[in-house]
Amino acid sequence: MINPVKISLSIKDFDIPYDRLDVWVTEAIKVSSFAKQELNNNNLFLSRSRIKKLIEGKNIYIDGIEVKDPSFKINNSEVITIQFPPADNPIPLPEKIDLEILYEDKYIIILNKQAGIVVHPAPGSPNGTLVNALLYHCGKSLEGIGGVKRPGIVHRLDKNTSGVMVVAKTETAHVNLCKTFSNHDLDRRYNAIVWGHPTNLGVIEKPIGRSSFNRKKMAVSPRGKMAKTKWKVLDVYAPLASLIECKLETGKTHQIRVHLSYMGHSVIGDDLYGKSLSENRYRNSFYREKVQQIKSFNRQALHATKLSFNHPITKKYIECISPLPKDINQLIEILKNKY
Repeated sequence: MINPVKISLSIKDFDIPYDRLDVWVTEAIKVSSFAKQELNNNNLFLSRSRIKKLIEGKNIYIDGIEVKDPSFKINNSEVITIQFPPADNPIPLPEKIDLEILYEDKYIIILNKQAGIVVHPAPGSPNGTLVNALLYHCGKSLEGIGGVKRPGIVHRLDKNTSGVMVVAKTETAHVNLCKTFSNHDLDRRYNAIVWGHPTNLGVIEKPIGRSSFNRKKMAVSPRGKMAKTKWKVLDVYAPLASLIECKLETGKTHQIRVHLSYMGHSVIGDDLYGKSLSENRYRNSFYREKVQQIKSFNRQALHATKLSFNHPITKKYIECISPLPKDINQLIEILKNKY
């Protein structure tokens, strides 16, 4: 973004009732071809909350005088000017961390996330995160989202889930991607290795909410929001496990892990929702040892294999596929071994 960017709105040009400043500007932006073009040219997007922040930050002027009250009445005013300040530097620091890039342009970046990396900095993981890596990799191409130079995280993969993930680099791309995910206008597929043998294919549609017993967990709960997961079995490793494909129809926190655990076929290696088989159920020492080997798998065997959607800016169809990583393939070899 070239700074500063200014947009002026002549009040008399709009057939909008005089109202509080943040409401009037929001409505004017919706109908102003000039304003929308300027925003698009600079990869900006104005929501009411963003307008409110600009007002409180003394970046909106009425007849040349700065106003910091979003509820200011614009009666007897003539021109409103919006000035966009340079985007703030992010609080997380850029870190040089290797990324596997599947696709990148000036608007979005799609990557193959490795297991073991956290997406966002948090008290337990202040650095070494995907956000730190993206800040370093993208550098100046991050033009600012919500007034901050940061990557636009649209969806997350758990720390120990690997696979395809898309991130926005501009504000407009971020807003449009959020709409894509909210409207479920995309195709997300995951592969999981689960305990036992589910039926060949099916759909589980159960509400997911915060667990009433453990606030760190999600659970199937009548107080939750409806979630829908489709699955089909890709391979069976009798008598212990199966490889399945899951297609998300909704996107709730831990959805696949919670649904599969509820079905009685939890993801192998899932230490939060897992319900593993007991080696004591087998008399054969071969299978008892194999169960112990499988239990030593050090993360949930869940991988985001496919992500396809229409580009948030160009509308071009994009499909990215990530094959199963080495550790999950090694787990499959253990499961296939019959001797």
